[in-house]
Amino acid sequence: MKFSPRQLVNLLASVLLACSLAGCASINEKLSASMGDYVPKWAGGLPADAPPRPGTAKYDEYMKERERLRQLPADQRGDQPATSSSSSSSGPASSTGPVQSSALNPVH
Repeated sequence: MKFSPRQLVNLLASVLLACSLAGCASINEKLSASMGDYVPKWAGGLPADAPPRPGTAKYDEYMKERERLRQLPADQRGDQPATSSSSSSSGPASSTGPVQSSALNPVH
């Protein structure tokens, strides 16, 4: 069976395409876990306040700090944002009756 030069070129191109596709698949598998850290937030990456990845030294420090803050009484935690219930209960509406919270979404 004879092969024409055109068939040989097509076969070579197909083999080259298949090998490059297989190479991309193995590279993407290994890089995808760490490349998400470098994608900007506007492009779908991690937000700036995301905790560090497990298994790193920063993650161990982060967990120790969370545990330390958990042990503190609530009035001594400085970094926690104020909840809306504490700010709304100190207003004049709490003395007249129940507070209607229109900011909450209904539960379905």
